[in-house]
Amino acid sequence: MHESAMMKNLVRQIDDVATREGAKSVVSISVWLGALSHFTPEHFVEHFREDAKGSLAEGAEVKFEVSNDTQDPKAQDAVLVAVEVSED
Repeated sequence: MHESAMMKNLVRQIDDVATREGAKSVVSISVWLGALSHFTPEHFVEHFREDAKGSLAEGAEVKFEVSNDTQDPKAQDAVLVAVEVSED
């Protein structure tokens, strides 16, 4: 359940950024995956593709930075780092 809630929150953040920018779509996102987030990049993309359906983020490329620092305060999180949008 934690992964589902985290992903829904992330997609909402992406849509908020895209809406503020007046975008028609999201080209790519960059995400930092904490060492204890329970996501591999492949697993993240699987969840992201499902939760992004129908949103401005649908079809966006996903770029990753994966942490191996289990002591990082955000080690259990997936953190949105950047959103690239298209106004076309």
